[in-house]
Amino acid sequence: MTSTASPCHSSLTDDEFREHLRTFLISHHPGRRPKDPAARLAWQKSWLATLFDAGYAGPSWPREYGGMDLSFARQVIYQEEYARARVPGPLGTGVGIAAPTLIRYGTEEQKERHLRPMLRGDKVWAQGYSEPDAGSDLPALRTTARREGDHYVVNGQKVWNSAADIADVLFTLVRTGDAWSRQDGISYLLVDAHAPGVTVRPLRDLTGDAHFCEIFFTDVRVPVADRVGEENGGWPLVRTSLGHERAAGAMNQAARYRRVLDELVELARDRGALADSLVRDRLADFEIRVRIMRYTGMRTIADILATGEPGPASSTSRLFIVTFEQDLHEFALGLLGPYGVLGRNDPHAVERGRWVWGFLRTRASSIGAGTAEIQRNTIAEQVLGLPRDPAMPHREDSR
Repeated sequence: MTSTASPCHSSLTDDEFREHLRTFLISHHPGRRPKDPAARLAWQKSWLATLFDAGYAGPSWPREYGGMDLSFARQVIYQEEYARARVPGPLGTGVGIAAPTLIRYGTEEQKERHLRPMLRGDKVWAQGYSEPDAGSDLPALRTTARREGDHYVVNGQKVWNSAADIADVLFTLVRTGDAWSRQDGISYLLVDAHAPGVTVRPLRDLTGDAHFCEIFFTDVRVPVADRVGEENGGWPLVRTSLGHERAAGAMNQAARYRRVLDELVELARDRGALADSLVRDRLADFEIRVRIMRYTGMRTIADILATGEPGPASSTSRLFIVTFEQDLHEFALGLLGPYGVLGRNDPHAVERGRWVWGFLRTRASSIGAGTAEIQRNTIAEQVLGLPRDPAMPHREDSR
């Protein structure tokens, strides 16, 4: 499986690259998103295959794994144009989280076997980290992997897993050390989501949709060859994955919220609220914050290009976006007044209930990719140099 090279990017100016990319996204746009879940999955997979085959997938990925290996400036352009085109993004959570971990720690065989199918959308990946009693405190996880010859036997439960219901591969954390080993006894396994003993159950949230799942492992046999890194050496991989999870799509989110804020201004205009100086003041505040979001995303890309890792500053970006999107949707509901209680299925809902749905969805934002409390701890300790939380692993444990 190889991607077809797009017009040589290196021979284009930045403006020409932007125009080429914009033209491709417009001319190959996959159309409206189907309502049927199976049709929607096929629609998105088809789009990702089109993107990959044309050489327009993986802006930050190395070329040897099907990516574009773009410069800093080109990655910024890519994310801006991609968000502007309103085309579907990657399926699952593998591209932004598992892939950087595989590229850094995986064997050549693992990279060759997994990376291209992941980027093309042929295989969907989902994360299996959090547990009912070990979410923010990952070193307390209890899912076990007992070595039996050239296999591990995995037993346990994971929860709050995005896209696990459509996943082919689960990248998960397991305890291969003793019960009290905490971060020193964690290993990083790639589990076949269709293997005997794997059970996935969707979890319905406030929006009425099932964005998350819980996963049960019952005597699941996983080849030792599907362990990434050393046995009991998974904690450094966790830190890489979490850093990239917080950084993934930072520029894309900034570009998307640029558009959403413009639409919020139109909503305020349509509701006759722009004459209110307090409304204008809030919109000006959002304008400032969405511009900060863009510059923070640019800094994250620059850090990854310079060091290979987003670093602890990615927690700053993640926390900033969480606060912004929650505040923005709360403000939107205030503009709607009594219409702010009408859901997507109500015929009187404003703009098909999108702002109400966004308000409900972003309630969970302060939990995803590490709780807001965890982000604040990371910022305090690793960015500001404040005293360490004694309940958390030492920074040197992540090396």
